[in-house]
Amino acid sequence: MKLIIPLDKVSKQDTALVGGKAVALALMAQHAGNVPHALCITTTAYNVYVDATGLRERIYFELCRKPFTDMRWEELWDVSLRIRNMFLTTPLPADPAQELQTAVASVFSDKATVVRSSAPGEDSMRSSFAGLHESYVNVRGTKSIIEHIRLVWASLWSDAALLYRQELGLNVEKSVMAVIVQEIIEGDVSGVAFSKNPLNNSEAVIEAVYGLNQGLVDGSIEPDRWIIDRKTGAILSHTPALRSRKLAAFSEGVRFEPLSAAQAEAAPLSTEHINRVCALVNTADNVFHEPQDVEWTIRENRLYVLQSRPITAQKTDMSDDQRSWYLSLRRSFDNLKALRVKIEQELIPALIAEASRLADTDLIRLEDHELAFEIADRNEILQKWTHVYWHDFIPFAHGMRLFGQVYNDMVKPADPYEFVDLLRSDKMLSVERNRMLQHMASIIRRTEHLAAALRNGCEFQHKAFNSMLDAFIDRYSGEASGTAQAEKHKQALIRLLLKMADHSTPDKQAVRVHQAELTDRFLERFPAAQRERAHELLDLARASYRMRDDDNLYLGKIEQQLYRALNEARRRIGARAISDIDALTVEELCKVLHNPSYVPARKSARHERPKEFIVQPRQLIGQPAGPGIGVGTARVIIRDAELFNFKAGEILVCDAVAPSMTFVVPLCAGIIERRGGMLIHGAIIAREYGIACVTGVPDATHLIHTGDRLTLDGYLGIVTVGEHAL
Repeated sequence: MKLIIPLDKVSKQDTALVGGKAVALALMAQHAGNVPHALCITTTAYNVYVDATGLRERIYFELCRKPFTDMRWEELWDVSLRIRNMFLTTPLPADPAQELQTAVASVFSDKATVVRSSAPGEDSMRSSFAGLHESYVNVRGTKSIIEHIRLVWASLWSDAALLYRQELGLNVEKSVMAVIVQEIIEGDVSGVAFSKNPLNNSEAVIEAVYGLNQGLVDGSIEPDRWIIDRKTGAILSHTPALRSRKLAAFSEGVRFEPLSAAQAEAAPLSTEHINRVCALVNTADNVFHEPQDVEWTIRENRLYVLQSRPITAQKTDMSDDQRSWYLSLRRSFDNLKALRVKIEQELIPALIAEASRLADTDLIRLEDHELAFEIADRNEILQKWTHVYWHDFIPFAHGMRLFGQVYNDMVKPADPYEFVDLLRSDKMLSVERNRMLQHMASIIRRTEHLAAALRNGCEFQHKAFNSMLDAFIDRYSGEASGTAQAEKHKQALIRLLLKMADHSTPDKQAVRVHQAELTDRFLERFPAAQRERAHELLDLARASYRMRDDDNLYLGKIEQQLYRALNEARRRIGARAISDIDALTVEELCKVLHNPSYVPARKSARHERPKEFIVQPRQLIGQPAGPGIGVGTARVIIRDAELFNFKAGEILVCDAVAPSMTFVVPLCAGIIERRGGMLIHGAIIAREYGIACVTGVPDATHLIHTGDRLTLDGYLGIVTVGEHAL
């Protein structure tokens, strides 16, 4: 049973054990020399680990919660996070741990290393997993190296890698991972070379940067680029970069360092170096008999081979290859910081200003044709901001995902979502709205005569309460149909407040103390020199978490202004002989306003969902999204207006919790959503109030019925249905 094979003992027959990347390095060492010394941790070691610890069964359970193809990418990220945390918190069994420790210590001692993935079938002419599995640079010490081996194993189950395997039709459950532990070469200059330009077969391409190669590979440092004639070796063109910094080894990890003035002015490669790199990739071509993508580095004028893999088929041959999109699921820290500035300083002020401008328009004064143009304009504005929402606001959510991964790597908590407790904020818009409701409910709770008057439907005089009630309606009316109903029917809001008055709110002070303790524990895991960076990451994650909840409400301000214009149009044409006005589209409403004689075609009768025999499942499986156990009666919500029937202690069951629905969350004993994801709106709000939550339950609103007795387990993602659910 081979757990470890030195690189110089690897042969082609070992591909299933060590992966194609390790075999390629071994062949390059034989034919080109200058490959850093390395150990290969085999797929046997991976299999021993996951079998002996029970991880294989736990991984399968996560992957089989629901059909893999039915999972939204947010659910896949959650699955990936939970699996990653299993690897972080599950130590190696004693015997393989001792064998690995002995081998690693004897070869590397205190030397700095690179720990890389080498999964069998990882790279080929058909597909490339480059960037989808993890590599770690400048890892020192036996304990740290073995810990990073587990992290590379865990990256086999990253969301991006899972999605890509699914696209390629690979058997996800049979995936295995080998690892290369390689002595680091702190190069003066590093780069990649393509023996054949994917866009022109007569050319080769060389890219180079000062310092370590990671900056070029992850896109954080722009490279100089040379186009080479493959036959003659002549330099056809050189595209210089804007050179300002390099990536260098630092402590345990890497950091950016400024270039010297001389380096900033000079290209990283001389003509001699270019010729040597060209010779290297030609050798790789001859060894593998197919075009190669070679990573290399130069230290003290010596050229080293770091990696060689086949060049993936050209984009025109792989139009459906989505690897680049899967890689975009990960955004770098610096990119996220820039995106935050854009959102907070540019997009949100512009969005609020646009909504305010639309709100200032007196629609009643407009002629019919003017109102039609106004509706069309508002519809176009909404489409514009919806595009911005998907292009900028949604990607910013990766800030909290990045933090979650770093937090789990450093702290290794039993709960993979513990990091969310550090992000909770009273400044979220939906929480501010709920705070207003809770304040009004507390006034009712303390004022007996006010409570009695409200319950009896009598006139009431309470200046503070009336003022706050009017302010709430003015501020939040129309964000969605639920709060619009509150404006039209104040009594519905009062009924809700009476229910809230009978229901105490959680102690926020205890939550704040817990958050402070977790924050201290997180920051203490970093060396003093890295603590400022950790603070920045936490601050970014909190902004990302807050914006993930607020962005829907900001977009809702634009939506509400479109709905206001549509309602004015419906009011005007209400007296005409047009049936089902509420069903008219934006285009049809505009046509009626432009042409009073226009009568829209009658809509075909709506088909109600046929009544089927009642399905009464015993147990439903979803994604754990809010820790805790919730027991209560189901309240299935299809339309927002039904929220005002919600009773304290019920379990909210819906397709997805919209921002307009969160005012009932403090009353909930639990939340169940069809839409999946730990960091969707409903899960975020459930976590804010310490309420058990399960998301990603298929057909939840059809399989569960109002009045069903439920027990939901927010730790495991299981919903049990029936009188004896507990």
